[in-house]
Amino acid sequence: MAPQTFKIASIPADGVGKEVVAAGRRVLDVLAEQSGGRFAFEWEEFPWGCGYYEQTGKMMADDGLDTLKAFDAIYFGAVGWENVPDHISLWGLRLNITQNFDQWANVRPVKFLPGVQSPLRKADDTELDWVVVRENSEGEYAGLGGRNLSGRGPGNEVALQTALFTEKGCERIMRFAFDLARTRTVKKVSSVTKSNAQQYGMVLWDEVFNRVALDYPDVATESVLVDAMSAKFILHPEDLSVVVASNLNADILSDLGSALAGSLGVAASANLNPERRFPSMFEPVHGSAPDIAGQGISNPIGAIASAALMLDHFGLHDEARRVEAAIEAATASGALTRDIGGSSDTDAVTEAIVHALQTALTPA
Repeated sequence: MAPQTFKIASIPADGVGKEVVAAGRRVLDVLAEQSGGRFAFEWEEFPWGCGYYEQTGKMMADDGLDTLKAFDAIYFGAVGWENVPDHISLWGLRLNITQNFDQWANVRPVKFLPGVQSPLRKADDTELDWVVVRENSEGEYAGLGGRNLSGRGPGNEVALQTALFTEKGCERIMRFAFDLARTRTVKKVSSVTKSNAQQYGMVLWDEVFNRVALDYPDVATESVLVDAMSAKFILHPEDLSVVVASNLNADILSDLGSALAGSLGVAASANLNPERRFPSMFEPVHGSAPDIAGQGISNPIGAIASAALMLDHFGLHDEARRVEAAIEAATASGALTRDIGGSSDTDAVTEAIVHALQTALTPA
């Protein structure tokens, strides 16, 4: 029987993205070797990013999106460097992909790993595990607005940044969150809002949430203002299971959750096109980290955990759980990078995870 071959576009992009994507590919290739020929990964790497921009004036090739359509998934590193303004690098590459491929569901689990000290005291004796579901196609990052009136002289320019909320966009991300909640031990969805101050978009968000909730009587619900939710992440995180929020609110809250888990370096994410009309993209939450890029000390866990999310997307659920278990075994053994209190480098943590995968297959 021929192996199931998954074609993956690798886009390491900038800074530590190159290091952590290499680590994730190593783990996935080991899994394929261990599969007994059941599946394989076919990689193609693309040089897009700020270095490519320096050479061409573009963040990715003109036919880049058409090229990526042929792949089963995209494995992304990090974007951003000092030679390119951040809004150009982000919109020219990462957001160019997520917007055009309608990757409207951004899933960001918050995982507390053994051996990683959390700044949250409650994490010492309370089991915490929640996931942030981020609306990834509209909201505050829709790209609507403009700058005007600069011709009136210094100090008179006006900038408008318009948030876009559609009933369909709100409903599909909320149903995604409810369906996800049904698969979890604690079946609960917390909606993040700010409808007291944003009386149009967020009121629509609330109304759609209340309507969708009626179709899921088995799932508990709550609606929490974003400022109160930021406090809840710290004071009562044990009450959380699935948190659904708009593009900006979920972006900020998920970073807070990752920091509470110990570091942005351990945070994974999936940018999903659930209808599978386009490939989905998997990436660590952290940035390109120019201050440590090239030193071999970046944390590969976020990228490797993102690879586990990609395995789930491919239906390889047992393999995804094996990768997650290997990450936990590695951190519990003390294989920790500097951002989470250790002294191991990128390669050492990666090899500890690979060793855990290999050891798990060896009879005691």
